[in-house]
Amino acid sequence: MRKFAIILAGGTGSRAGGDLPKQFQPLCGRPVVWWSMQAFRRADPEIEMVLVVHPGYFDDWQILCDALPEADRIPFTLSCGGRSRPESVANGLLTVRDILADRGADAAEVAESVVLVHDGARPLVSPEMIRRGLAALRSGCGAIPAVEPVSSLREVAQPSLPIEDRESRSVARNRYVEVQTPQIFHYTLLRDCYSRGGDLSAYTDDASVAEAAGHRIHLYRGEESNLKVTHPSDFLIAGTLLRMRLDGTTDGQI
Repeated sequence: MRKFAIILAGGTGSRAGGDLPKQFQPLCGRPVVWWSMQAFRRADPEIEMVLVVHPGYFDDWQILCDALPEADRIPFTLSCGGRSRPESVANGLLTVRDILADRGADAAEVAESVVLVHDGARPLVSPEMIRRGLAALRSGCGAIPAVEPVSSLREVAQPSLPIEDRESRSVARNRYVEVQTPQIFHYTLLRDCYSRGGDLSAYTDDASVAEAAGHRIHLYRGEESNLKVTHPSDFLIAGTLLRMRLDGTTDGQI
């Protein structure tokens, strides 16, 4: 089984501030996205990295890579980011296709190949969680991580209005989960889902694309610490959690 981590680092990350997109900004001495790459390498050294980057930041990323100590340089294949998340995933899948073709993979190898699609702005994913996701993968299904919400939830009408102008109603929190990444699929399944055509821009993750194509989604246990760095304050939280993990004061199951 060939395994590929498609790590999405193609956004501009403007909400996080700074001169570089959030996935390239420093976190405990390394770029944010590097920590995800390290987690995949530790989870399974056979996982190959496909890093999806906005073409305007190819040079910036290369400069960051060149500045890393030799022992911290992780091999990857660069893929061009798209105008939306679905387009970036589709580009990453095309890069996987090219890698398999260049290596002369036969039909059986292609069918057995697995892709793990991960947000590059989730630097705290743990190797244990990645291995748990691979173990949860079922034929014909997608395996996606989820955690139970801790806040009360309300359903709102008219989502395009400012929040203070929306009508809302309470919903049962125990009927919902929060979805994370990596989302894991057999390569051919996800490839075919993204090749169906039509407008995919409304889909916010790979599970929704696969579900729309008629595939079942299987949940596996995520981690509360697997947060997505979005705002400046998230860097403080992620840095604190990461230092605790590096110091051995937590196993990452925060």
